[in-house]
Amino acid sequence: MQPHQIGKAYDQIADLWDSDKFPNDNGISQHNRAIAFTDRRGAALDVGCGWNGRIIDLLLEQGFSPEGIDVSGEMITRARKKYPDVTFYHADVCSWQPTKRYDFITAWDSLWHVPLEDHESVLKKLLSSLNPGGVFIFSTGGLDEANEHTDDYMGPEVYYSALGIPKLLDVISESGCICRHLEYDQYPELHLYLIVQKS
Repeated sequence: MQPHQIGKAYDQIADLWDSDKFPNDNGISQHNRAIAFTDRRGAALDVGCGWNGRIIDLLLEQGFSPEGIDVSGEMITRARKKYPDVTFYHADVCSWQPTKRYDFITAWDSLWHVPLEDHESVLKKLLSSLNPGGVFIFSTGGLDEANEHTDDYMGPEVYYSALGIPKLLDVISESGCICRHLEYDQYPELHLYLIVQKS
């Protein structure tokens, strides 16, 4: 499944992010843990930002200057309307090239939609976009080996991939970063998140 197909799938379900069923606390405690690893409060990037705004709000409250990127045009249209003073990019993170470095990057429940063959290069690109001391938090599938699959849990069929923990840790180290925290935060579900800091 190509990124533009992921974008179209999320266009169809954008209303879910405004539903009473949407867990607005999803990922917030984990982000607070990540933010505690740095006192830098410059530019921040939310990868796969959607339009709900819970993470953008947190970054603003913590003194960051956030930006967002999403492959879904509907998500970006709504995000720009909700946050007219925040910069949003309607782009595929696989081909998008950052024009600055960031003190904080988050990719919560988004990188796993990147095609498996692009997963390592995207991860390296984001890690290289951190300022020294910058922090990156992201979630992934808590697998031992690389894997990919599709499912229609949210309605439209959506693609997922994961590099596997050993490869993730190799990429982090090769990128001059240190893994500060790794946790299965929804165990026994294989939802894994990592907090990484640039040396």
